[in-house]
Amino acid sequence: MFGEMSQSQRARVDAAPGLLTIDLGALAANYRLLCARAGAARVAGVVKADAYGLGAARVAPALYAAGCRHFFVAQLGEALDLQPVLAADVQLCVLNGLQPGAEALCADAGIVPVLNSLEQVDNWSRLARARGVMLPALLQFDTGMSRLGLPPDEAAELAAAPERLAGIDMLHIMSHLASADDPSSAQNGEQLAALRRLVPCFPGAALSFANSGALFLDAEYHGALVRPGIALYGGAPNPALPNPMQPVVGLEVRVIQTRLVPAGTRIGYGGAHVTTAERRLATLTAGYADGLPRSLSDRGAAYLGPVRLPIVGRVSMDSVTVDITALPPGTLRLGSLVEFIGPHQTLDALASDAGTLSYEILTGLGTRFHRLAR
Repeated sequence: MFGEMSQSQRARVDAAPGLLTIDLGALAANYRLLCARAGAARVAGVVKADAYGLGAARVAPALYAAGCRHFFVAQLGEALDLQPVLAADVQLCVLNGLQPGAEALCADAGIVPVLNSLEQVDNWSRLARARGVMLPALLQFDTGMSRLGLPPDEAAELAAAPERLAGIDMLHIMSHLASADDPSSAQNGEQLAALRRLVPCFPGAALSFANSGALFLDAEYHGALVRPGIALYGGAPNPALPNPMQPVVGLEVRVIQTRLVPAGTRIGYGGAHVTTAERRLATLTAGYADGLPRSLSDRGAAYLGPVRLPIVGRVSMDSVTVDITALPPGTLRLGSLVEFIGPHQTLDALASDAGTLSYEILTGLGTRFHRLAR
């Protein structure tokens, strides 16, 4: 893993509070599995939030090498930053659309906005007509999530006034599922029916509907372009079922020091944990500033091999304490690494202990970890 590093580079790795490893081979394998699930639909890569915190500049080229030619980010700035590392034949789309005044910048870069309101439609059409060109876009409708997209009743309004779409090359009509990770949710069928009611207003328009979870629903949810995110990075598309995705992320955190404490010792802020017997403890050099949520306090754990090392006391900003009594004395010392995400604790398991989602864990992993792609 470290064989090609210079001495100074290895020193920087050793100085970091932990190692965040990114398995690009597993990422590519996940993309290929999702392509197989998608059938005839094209599969985009959602690389917003710096590829869910893993580094879009390394993730997107790996997806490109696996065959991906469509990418989605949330903000125009993300697209502009990512564009230089991608080939000219990709389609780079902005999910949140454009703020007023950003239209020319987007068009000049050849980036495709998702239009989420009549105001965004009018602004994009105005620029296209002023330039005398067709500008590509996706048009998003809100089919029941009440987050982004035009209300369905505005579809008829647009259909009745086609001049408002003048100059816009409508690549896809899209929407977003709110409950795709729950196959039993009636909301999935309701949203699909709502989207289908809009199709007659835009004859010939291709659909883009499925996210990670929807790729594992019936094929009728797929449309022509699917947009998986968390599944690419190894997260479970459906938390209630076995995860078919390969793990992409590993996280190991270093030990600062170990200590032996007697029964009755208070641990951490507020003395929130009090030992009931003699315990051996290790303080680790990462905390909630590094993306280990405070909600892991007295709930989560690190691992050394198969041995669970429970977190004791409150997670601090820059450190967390674990109980290492189950390990032989001397096993851990200054600089030793213990696992938070890896073969003995999945990303989803860590998120569950924290009472949150794998998305939040991934996007919150701090920049102080050394990121190592392989």
